[in-house]
Amino acid sequence: MAQEIADTIYTGGPILTINDDQPRAEAVAVKDGVIMAVGDLTAMLKLRNDTTQVFDLAGRTMVPGFVDSHGHMVFGGLQALSANLLAPPDGEITDIASLQDTLRAWAEENAAAVEQAGVIIGFGYDNAQLAELRHPTREDLDAVSTDVPIIIVHQSGHLGVTNSKALEIVGFDASTEDPAGGVIQRGPDGEPNGVLEEYAFFAALGPVLNELGAEGMAAFSAAGSELWASFGYTTAQDGRSSAGAVETLKAVDAEGKIAVDVVAYPDVLEAQDYIREHVSKDYDNHIRVGGCKLTIDGSPQGFTALRDRPYYDPVGNYPPGYAGYSAVTMEQVQNAVNWCFENGIQILVHANGEGASDMFIAAVEDARDTYGDPGNRPVLIHGQFLREDQVDSMKRLSIFPSLFPMHTFYWGDWHRDHTVGPVNADNISPTGWLMKRDMMFGSHHDAPVAFPDSMRILDATVTRRTRSGDILGPEHRVDVITGLKALTIWPAWQHFEEDRKGSIEVGKIADFVVLSEDPTAINPETLNTIKISVTIKDGKVIYERDESVQKGELNRSNFAFSPAFGDQFLHAMHDGLAVGN
Repeated sequence: MAQEIADTIYTGGPILTINDDQPRAEAVAVKDGVIMAVGDLTAMLKLRNDTTQVFDLAGRTMVPGFVDSHGHMVFGGLQALSANLLAPPDGEITDIASLQDTLRAWAEENAAAVEQAGVIIGFGYDNAQLAELRHPTREDLDAVSTDVPIIIVHQSGHLGVTNSKALEIVGFDASTEDPAGGVIQRGPDGEPNGVLEEYAFFAALGPVLNELGAEGMAAFSAAGSELWASFGYTTAQDGRSSAGAVETLKAVDAEGKIAVDVVAYPDVLEAQDYIREHVSKDYDNHIRVGGCKLTIDGSPQGFTALRDRPYYDPVGNYPPGYAGYSAVTMEQVQNAVNWCFENGIQILVHANGEGASDMFIAAVEDARDTYGDPGNRPVLIHGQFLREDQVDSMKRLSIFPSLFPMHTFYWGDWHRDHTVGPVNADNISPTGWLMKRDMMFGSHHDAPVAFPDSMRILDATVTRRTRSGDILGPEHRVDVITGLKALTIWPAWQHFEEDRKGSIEVGKIADFVVLSEDPTAINPETLNTIKISVTIKDGKVIYERDESVQKGELNRSNFAFSPAFGDQFLHAMHDGLAVGN
């Protein structure tokens, strides 16, 4: 029988397989998008003929394609298509004046789109990083425009600010009651001050955006796919999807505009029939429904996560003993978890505060008592303030932790000084507790809350350095290989794909990332400087870095805003904003 011949052989640099039985290799042979051999170069070259391509790593390092443990790919396009209100190093906003200037400049540069869409929108402001240490108000946004409605989205995705024109359109005034699961912040006179939390914010989107077009999710999906690929992801997640978003993903994919695999998790409170009909472990081209999503609470840095004790020193007008709140009732949580266990469907649950995690853990305990273990691998998303006893419960109940260690960088100082205090801040994203218990975990980005920056994730998981240079919880730092497993093989297991993704092994899909440097061979404090050189999906290059573009510019420059998007991306916001941490 004739020997099979490889289509491509990858060699010429370190290859980190993330396979404990064969951690490193000199070369990898691929045929028909599948890995056919891994080993030394001499053996791989025996699989070559004149048609075989040799991919020269040129001293760079190859690792498995990254698997998104939690993000929102459709909504992630917002980062490319709105005014960038992020703080350094991802943006330039340092105070309210710079925020106002950025909104003015964006509105001027995109005047046709603003006129068409009838709204000015910005994403990513963070009151914790503003010099004033407060949210902007309606008056601050009125200084930009009183004629055009303005909506700016907090980096958490769980709250935002509107100007007076937007509040007028929404109909919020001093007589408006807070909606269930949301808060309308007010001034001394009882009038809304423009800051809207959780369901108050989400409710405001519809009236402001109801005249916008229905093409937004398509534009988002294509831009999101490119953005994820640029950071080395070959499998993305749409972590609080909808039936409409999944169908749009499929349509965009059919046009050849989705380069990565996407696992969607529609909201369990809104799309049970759709989930039941479409859930599958098999992809329809690049798209599949992996299960469902439930959101219990809000944002820890925004003080809307449900704690089991008062916040340490919350910044804002909060009553004594304030501990946040849940967006849903315990009955809703239990019913959702029961439905998933009864039907053998995976559920991902957003639970940031200890109180929210208590609700999820109790619901899983009850469901297992009733239905047993259907092997559905339930996932706790974020778990920012987990207690150690909760980690014990998660291990006992087989709950997979998808954590957000990037919080140590972006909001570590804020958590230390305001949310949980200096003692408990050391235990945010407690990966060390997981390691002591031999538990797998995923490290995620929750984009668009943060850029899907895989090397920033790796850096934060390994070093746990804050913006100020502090180290939060040295005992929770992990080694680089563990950090890479939390980006590859462990989230592949989370998605029931460990047999085909997450490591470089024979028979698995040829999903690879080429890094500019070997992360195991450099100072861990410089991990974030590593660049994504090439992303390979099914043996084909789907992204190649333009070396003339500096890191940071890459995040936005490849996704230019055009007036045609004016009515598209804002509709997508209305359909899927309640996403973040």
